Amino acid sequence: INSLNNLKRHLKTIGFPIISLLANMAKAPPLISFLLFSAAVLLTFPAAISSIGVNYGTLGNLPPPTQVANFLKTQTSIDSVKIFNVDPNILRAFAGTGISVVVTVPNGDIPALANGMQARRWVSANILPFHPQTKIKYISVGNEILLTGDNNTISKLLPAMRTINSALVRAGVRDVKVTTAHSLNIIAYDLHGAPSRGRFRPVWEKNILAPILSFHRQTKSPFMVNPYPYFGFDPKNVNFAIFRSPYKAVRDPFTRKIYTNMYDALMDSTYSAMKALGYGDVNIVVGETGWPSACDAPWCSPANAAWFNLNIIRRAQGQGTPLMPKRRFETYIFGLFNEESKPGPTAERNWGLFRSDFSPVYDVGLLRGGGRGRPAPALPAPSTAGKWCVAKSGATNAQLQANIDWVCSQGGVDCKPIQAGGSCFNPSSLRMHASFVMNAYFQKNGRSDGSCHFSGTGVVVRSNPSDGACKF
Repeated sequence: INSLNNLKRHLKTIGFPIISLLANMAKAPPLISFLLFSAAVLLTFPAAISSIGVNYGTLGNLPPPTQVANFLKTQTSIDSVKIFNVDPNILRAFAGTGISVVVTVPNGDIPALANGMQARRWVSANILPFHPQTKIKYISVGNEILLTGDNNTISKLLPAMRTINSALVRAGVRDVKVTTAHSLNIIAYDLHGAPSRGRFRPVWEKNILAPILSFHRQTKSPFMVNPYPYFGFDPKNVNFAIFRSPYKAVRDPFTRKIYTNMYDALMDSTYSAMKALGYGDVNIVVGETGWPSACDAPWCSPANAAWFNLNIIRRAQGQGTPLMPKRRFETYIFGLFNEESKPGPTAERNWGLFRSDFSPVYDVGLLRGGGRGRPAPALPAPSTAGKWCVAKSGATNAQLQANIDWVCSQGGVDCKPIQAGGSCFNPSSLRMHASFVMNAYFQKNGRSDGSCHFSGTGVVVRSNPSDGACKF
């Protein structure tokens, strides 16, 4: 029941009001091809990605914090983590690593922390023993508090933020900023559904969010939001949610800006709501976003999750949105690990970039030097597994080429056999070449049906598609 309620909560957060309206507006044809877009991503990514954080959840049989901290420091370019508590073992593990940490005040502690003395005690117990050896960057006072509907906690949220900030200043700690993470249910969309007309819900706008934004401006702390296209996208326009082509683009009738993906629309709706209150200058931090690599529907796959997060990383590197073209969003991807102990639907356990043995679920360029962490368990030989992934007969040449480009850009799949002189170059068929690399990706990812989805262009077969010297 709790899992179902949690799912309903997220569906209400951002989903159906804006998605249905965006779908009705989706009249523009695709503006760029997948090939051009993927080429642009590959050409503009820096060799070493920085300023990318991850949410570090702990619900599972996961390695101890000391191993996690060492892995992130030595084998990845991830430079910050966000945790959902103030676990002293985690804080100690990250001491001296140079990796910054965002800690979270448990929601239930907020009413008490509105008292100045309690806030000072909390800072003394949870921040001062660890900082600055551990680079605590932000304190998130609760997580998605407005979504809880608990009026007592909501009324104490800003007072607790103020008292904790005052306690930090009193203790001489001026480099730790105080914020709180918001679900995007804080946004109310008008009948046009245009990002430029995004506004905060009236029940919270003037009495809750305007004072919080004023606090952020005064303390130079960020407004933290959790934009999740996954929760509430239009199943008929999945590609719009995951940055893939072809998609139904959206035109804002008021700004005439074109939106090629849902994430930008959500971010610009948030910015428009802030600007309408006079706080468009306050910095925005993305506290959570991501896409599951497996769920109980076909749109979850390692390929889709990787493509979504590659584009999220691109925006964190400075691409911006139609209304914020020069903004760089500090971003925390959800999440670091697949958390196998999470209850609820399959998706709840499959948000991670890495498995518990540090092997990547998929590659988005965050591993140093092409390293793979600890090797994943060896897969059985394809010839005895009886499952292969091939291109569907209805897939277009553009889709087939896009699949080739994407798989070969990921690393870990040998695409040399389909190149001139390779064992699978002849017959020189785009469909054969695409099937070969799609199958290689499928085998590499454990032959899960989701890893053969390829936006609906792949199909799992039981007969070996090998052709002469070209062995699948």
